Amino acid sequence: MVAVGARCSCGRPLAVVTRPLLPGGVPFPTTCYLTSPEAVKAASHVEADGAMRDYTELVEHDEDVKAAYEQAHRYYLAFRHEIAVKLGDDEEHIEGTSAGGMPVRVKCLHALIAQSLVMGPGANPIGDMVLERVRDEFDPSVCRCSVE
Repeated sequence: MVAVGARCSCGRPLAVVTRPLLPGGVPFPTTCYLTSPEAVKAASHVEADGAMRDYTELVEHDEDVKAAYEQAHRYYLAFRHEIAVKLGDDEEHIEGTSAGGMPVRVKCLHALIAQSLVMGPGANPIGDMVLERVRDEFDPSVCRCSVE
């Protein structure tokens, strides 16, 4: 982890930013990583409902969503590249690979939500749609953090 990319109003991390290379030189393309247990659970519920298939069909058949999703992929690559340059990490083994199935399919809602949280609304159309869908279960503007 190189930074907390988004925080709950109570200060707990919602999503973190990871470096492109893990210790030992292992490539790690998931730059925006969802950490909030509440957000992870909400994303898992949507995935369990089979919604990734519906979101993939949307990307395939809606030209506006497709274009925005392709842009989200480019944002992700550019964001990771800036981190790699600053940290001296090699991106050779993950070059062109972003996360969550971008730019052609929807594979991991957790990664797409994390991108929306780290980069803000409009950065990823699917991440934004899922955040709207789970608003009753997880809302980044409402603290529902479990305190143990």
